[in-house]
Amino acid sequence: MTTQLEKPNPPKDTGPVHQQEHVRRWQDYFTFNTDHKVIGIQYLVTAFVFSVVGGLMAEAIRTELATPDPDFVSPLLYNRLMTMHGTMMIFLAIVPAGAAFANYLIPLMIGAKDMAFPKLNAVAFWMAPPGALLLLISFLVGAPEAGWTSYPPLSVVSSFWGQVLWILSILLIGTSSILGAINFITTMLKMRIPSMGLHKMPLFCWAMLAVSALIVSSTSVLAGALVLLSFDLIAGTSFFNPAGGGDPVVYQHLFWFYSHPAVYIMVLPFFGLVSEVLPVHARKPVFGYRAIAYSSLLIAFLGLIVWAHHMFTSGTPGWLRMFFMAATMLIAVPTGIKVFGWTATIWGGKIRLNSAMLFGIGFIALFLVGGLSGVMLASATFDLHVHDTYFVVGHFHYVLFGGAVTGIFSAVYHWFPKMTGRMVNETLGRIHFVLTFLGMNLTFLPMHKLGLVGMNRRIAMYDPQLQDLNQLCTAGAYLTAISIIPFVINMLWSINRGEKAGNNPWKALTLEWQTTSPPAIENFDEEPVLWAGPYDYGIDSHKDDNSQTVEELLVEVGAEV
Repeated sequence: MTTQLEKPNPPKDTGPVHQQEHVRRWQDYFTFNTDHKVIGIQYLVTAFVFSVVGGLMAEAIRTELATPDPDFVSPLLYNRLMTMHGTMMIFLAIVPAGAAFANYLIPLMIGAKDMAFPKLNAVAFWMAPPGALLLLISFLVGAPEAGWTSYPPLSVVSSFWGQVLWILSILLIGTSSILGAINFITTMLKMRIPSMGLHKMPLFCWAMLAVSALIVSSTSVLAGALVLLSFDLIAGTSFFNPAGGGDPVVYQHLFWFYSHPAVYIMVLPFFGLVSEVLPVHARKPVFGYRAIAYSSLLIAFLGLIVWAHHMFTSGTPGWLRMFFMAATMLIAVPTGIKVFGWTATIWGGKIRLNSAMLFGIGFIALFLVGGLSGVMLASATFDLHVHDTYFVVGHFHYVLFGGAVTGIFSAVYHWFPKMTGRMVNETLGRIHFVLTFLGMNLTFLPMHKLGLVGMNRRIAMYDPQLQDLNQLCTAGAYLTAISIIPFVINMLWSINRGEKAGNNPWKALTLEWQTTSPPAIENFDEEPVLWAGPYDYGIDSHKDDNSQTVEELLVEVGAEV
């Protein structure tokens, strides 16, 4: 995948002149703006706000679980908090965070001035706030008490309206995701600079191709299921109501056909982002570029055919269990390819243990734990025993918190200089990492033991003999919440007082670092030149007529490696 250097076009250390001529005002971020970078920041801030709200709900849940009795919130409120926490963290925090980096980075990485459909991009974002408002209202008037798979009939009027508003909010947010996915696919396939073939794209672009394909193919299925559910609620139909001849298991199939791919919709963007962070801070070429790129597509394909492993206890025939068990185990292969590729990339590298790299390495370690427990759950015989227990909760959060959330922080620390023109405070960043890593493990590792001894999830009361482990989990949750404080201080201080970053503080090779920090409104003064492969760190076998290596060219333009 390494490309020959194109002499006389080394990366230009363009000064801040044109950026100053097109500087964005803070008001722009509160308007209907079609600039992909503004939209990316809008998504990112929105995701952070709702992660805080959803996180506070998680703290309330863990406070209740510190004791075996319902002494902090009522069982009814506990179930509503559980539903809202899950819905908010997925649809309004993690998925928008992936969309944030995709919006900000993809045009820059492929040398484009903007997304293929800028107005559609803005529309996609502005569908999310009303969806979020409907979700919050559904909580106030009575959220679905049995969670996402709450089936009709619902006997309480407030719960009925809570369910309807919940459905409408997910339909709005899901439509927003589909519009964004169409935009991403079109942009990457049609707007790359002429010299950038598919195999010269950054790995984040490959990950977003896979994610976008998953969104288009699976989110529409969830939308169809929710529309049918709303008919059951409002019009009295019986698609899923057994009292009228419907089958609630069909709803489970439709729900999980989306909701397992949703796991990869949430983590694949951060697979791609970590694939960008690691080689930069290890100063090594990425190991197995094509294997990592194609594994994203394979994960997307296999992710569409494993949904019924969530339904091993629903009466699934044995022969069908075998198929989904095998398919679920098979998906560990492309995931393992990525883990081995990341490990080989940093092995023997000149590692800079800054905040971005620490969170990147933490991402690998924590996601690996979630992946290993996922292979255990793929076995039908094991899953039948731990289904609907805290073993699944621990596994799920190692994948999503240990994976997606640590990936988000790694990406924020890495691209913060590009977005703001300022460097972060590394001391605060390292404190943030240590607190997050300790808090996350303290919270979710004991849950595996709780699940193995039979503690059910979504139930506020439990055997008093399990109180010690639950208090350990609650202490970890509090520590995780505290870890956000140095992060917020770091962001606010660095935006205003941080050291000026320059255009390329990491000496990275992907195209977004060939423009100013922050970038101008149309990204580049002129079409950028793909003068080297995106991960050609230390490459000395491809020289131009003047026998200059990639790093020698960087030194020549004042970017000392």
